[in-house]
Amino acid sequence: MNKSLRVLSLLSIVCMTILFMNAIHKSDIDSITSTHKTYKIKALKLPSNLNLAGERVPIEKPDVKERMDRELLVNTYWQSNGLLLLKRANKYFPILEPLLRKYGLPDDFKFLALAESGFSDETSSAGAAGIWHFMKATGREYGLEINKNVDERYNIEKSTKVAAEYLKNAKDRFGSWTLAAAAYNAGKYGIARRLETQKVSTYYDAKLANETERYVFRILALKEIIKNPEKYGFVFEKEDLYTIKKTYTIKVDTAINNIASFAKGFNINYKELKIHNPWLRENKLNNKSRKAYKIKIPIK
Repeated sequence: MNKSLRVLSLLSIVCMTILFMNAIHKSDIDSITSTHKTYKIKALKLPSNLNLAGERVPIEKPDVKERMDRELLVNTYWQSNGLLLLKRANKYFPILEPLLRKYGLPDDFKFLALAESGFSDETSSAGAAGIWHFMKATGREYGLEINKNVDERYNIEKSTKVAAEYLKNAKDRFGSWTLAAAAYNAGKYGIARRLETQKVSTYYDAKLANETERYVFRILALKEIIKNPEKYGFVFEKEDLYTIKKTYTIKVDTAINNIASFAKGFNINYKELKIHNPWLRENKLNNKSRKAYKIKIPIK
């Protein structure tokens, strides 16, 4: 009797195991079928009227079409990074747009800044810093203060003024905003040498280093996606986007021995002050020259 019960119990366990495994298998098949129906990687239709700062992109050229397609695919299907850039753009574009107008740059160059740094305060592996990704030597050449206390590459207003000066000089030299953008990546000398050697006069006809050949198309891809996010599958609500607090500005022409203590005098902490003034690099400001600095204080 006991032996029969044991056999029946064993058979029951085997049957239950088989049923369970079949259920899991069916669930996996259903899941795969559902994913197949709902998730698709689609080829993208390229816009026919692309332009950078009003300069037409010759998308009818096969290599231009292929290069544009590559950057649009990369930035569309790297969804997490694309959405992050969309959110950051909402935070920084309202700051950049009036500065670009003030310093005489086309509005499209806000996408160059986004392509350069992703609006991150992180320093690149090569040492470029700030939203315009200046190297120390270039920043100093154009008059930015860069030392242990202060690094004006992180000052949006001052670095944008310098970027505008560089890009406008490049535009005057090459006669094209597109080539000016390429020169921002490869250097004015580098672009001039390639154009002269190859006897061409446009960005799209020049054979350049791989990074520079992709550079303008990355700017164009970001412009296209940010202007038409839903077209490329990015769905979000307004409250999902990043914003920045309103601030007021004070002038300081003395040394600050302890910036954390200085911040407390305005009912904010050190981190809050640094968020709005990333150009302050230490917990002090020496200021032996009694230079007048503008410090932003967030409004509570």
